[in-house]
Amino acid sequence: MTDEEADVLDLTGKVALVMGCGAVADGWGNGRATAVLLARQGARVFGTDLALPHAQETARLVRSEGGTCEVMACDATRSDQVADAVAQCVERFGRIDILVNNVGVSQPGGPVDMDEDVWDAQIQVNLKSAYLSCKHVIAHMRSQGGGAIVNVASVAGLRYIGKPQVAYAAAKAGLLHFTHTTAVIHAAEGIRLNCVVPGLMHTPLIEGLAAKYAKGDTQGFIDHRNNQVPMKRMGTGWDTAHAVLFLVADESRYVTGTEIVVDGGLIAATR
Repeated sequence: MTDEEADVLDLTGKVALVMGCGAVADGWGNGRATAVLLARQGARVFGTDLALPHAQETARLVRSEGGTCEVMACDATRSDQVADAVAQCVERFGRIDILVNNVGVSQPGGPVDMDEDVWDAQIQVNLKSAYLSCKHVIAHMRSQGGGAIVNVASVAGLRYIGKPQVAYAAAKAGLLHFTHTTAVIHAAEGIRLNCVVPGLMHTPLIEGLAAKYAKGDTQGFIDHRNNQVPMKRMGTGWDTAHAVLFLVADESRYVTGTEIVVDGGLIAATR
C-alpha cells in the first residue's frame, strides 16, 4: 500500500504504553486525551497512573468507544514498578510499539526558598520517570526492530514563563536534552524519540496550579494565562494529544530527536 492509499495516522495493530494516563478530576488532561485518541486510531492501550481510579476512568472512556485499554497503578519514579508495568504490558499485548511519558507535576519556588526534598522530588517525577520507562521499554523495542517514544515536556524548559518553578523548569529542560541524546543513540535501531512541548494548557490541573501560583484565584489565573498567549486562549489536553499522535504514527517515520511546541505562539512571542 502506498502512502497515498494508507489511512492517515492509523495505529491499527500497534500497542501503546501511556505513563500518566489519568486525570486529577473529570475532564481531559494530556494523558487521558492521548490514551483515548491513540485508541481511536486503532492502538491497544496499556495505561498507568499513580492513582488507579484515575487510570480506570480513562480505561472506561476508551472501552465505551469500543477500544482496548488495560490499566494499573504505577509510581513512575520507582524502577521496580515501571519494570512491572512494562512486563505486564508485554504479557498482555505481546509488544510495545509506542511509549508516551506524560508524568509530571510542578511545585513553586526558587533555589533559596525551595526545600531540598522538593527539588529532589521534582527531578524524580519530571525527569527520572522518563529515564526509567525508556530504560525498561527500549530493550523491547530493540527486539521488535523499532518503536516510537514521545516525552511530554513543557515550555517552562525553554523559557521563564512567569512562574517561579525552578526545579520543574530545570527538569523539563533536562527532559528535552535527554530526548535529543537518546534519540541519536538509538536512531540506527529504528527507535525514534521526540518531545511534545505544551504551553499554557487548560486541563483539570488548573485549580491546583491556581492554588500554588495565584492564591486560589482560579478565574483570575485562567484570565491571566489566556491573556499571555498570542492566540488569547490556553490549549487543551487534546492539542497535546494530537501532536503526540503525529509523532508516534508512521507519517513521522523520519522525525526523531526534536520537538513540537504546542503553545499558541507563546514561545515565539517571548524570544
